[in-house]
Amino acid sequence: MHAWEAVRPGPIEQEPLRFVEKPVPVPRAGELLVHVRACGVCRTDLHVAEGDLPVHLPGVTPGHEVVGVVAALGEDVRAYALGDRVGVAWLRGTDGTCRYCLRGAENLCPASEYTGWDADGGYAEYTTVPADFAYRLPGDLDDVALAPLLCAGIIGYRALLRASLPPGGRLGLYGFGGSAHLCAQLALAQGATVHVLTRDPAARRLALVLGAASARGAYEEPPEPLDSAILFAPVGDLVPVALRALDRGGVLSVAGIHLSDTPPLHYERELFYEKELRSVTSNTREDGRAFLALAARHGVRATTHTYPLSRAQEALQDLKAGRFDGAAVLVNDMPPRH
Repeated sequence: MHAWEAVRPGPIEQEPLRFVEKPVPVPRAGELLVHVRACGVCRTDLHVAEGDLPVHLPGVTPGHEVVGVVAALGEDVRAYALGDRVGVAWLRGTDGTCRYCLRGAENLCPASEYTGWDADGGYAEYTTVPADFAYRLPGDLDDVALAPLLCAGIIGYRALLRASLPPGGRLGLYGFGGSAHLCAQLALAQGATVHVLTRDPAARRLALVLGAASARGAYEEPPEPLDSAILFAPVGDLVPVALRALDRGGVLSVAGIHLSDTPPLHYERELFYEKELRSVTSNTREDGRAFLALAARHGVRATTHTYPLSRAQEALQDLKAGRFDGAAVLVNDMPPRH
């Protein structure tokens, strides 16, 4: 099969990925072999390619927003059949026995593993996934529309939960890429007032089209104090900016797996009056199932830009440069192997 590998992590402009041919993987016991139809392009993939995240698997194939069909079953798989459409997301495995897993916080499991970081992901014609961590997908959305929901959507949902937005509250979104534009739709559907703060003029236009009450520059003040805010941009300098925008008792959640260094915080200006700063770590499978159900109910849809699988490195370069709004999706345009 064809697959991309992160052979020498570094700036994406220097092309750290290599497009190779390699054997189709064989599913182990409890796993599914998935023929990839589409794979979303996530900023975390960029962090893997550029080395912002430490190497867990040398030469790993990135990609963790996979929509595909089951092509083979590992031993002991009973819940799926050949041809089933499934989703493969970021969280790939946990030990299921630690104190975090036992209390329903499997996203904090110290033994957790991740698709496209600890194991080969969806920038390929085929990938594998433990059956217990695959998602059944609704039948009324096409592959490209579904792919970004599997990480950008799920993480945005987790970030929204962590932000503790009150009913009818005022939400600020800093950065407006793949995850934020899905989170905004869900928040709006639930009755929130949404203010978007981002450097990208095209993203600001998209925010207004989707129903945001305002769209301003990332370092500008929103038109009213915020009950909650989510930082999607991996820019530590925005942490104090967002905290200052919060009303008393407001919460800022940081959605990314990577963030540049934050400047010192001024207690009185940025933290006093019981403001809170929270991080977001991955998601649970229940988060994923809940978000997919809510997305279907409220018609949450990704704005997508497609690239053939062979142009994955170009898609990541465009993501870094901000050349598109919404989300990029790789389409596997290669014929299935038999």
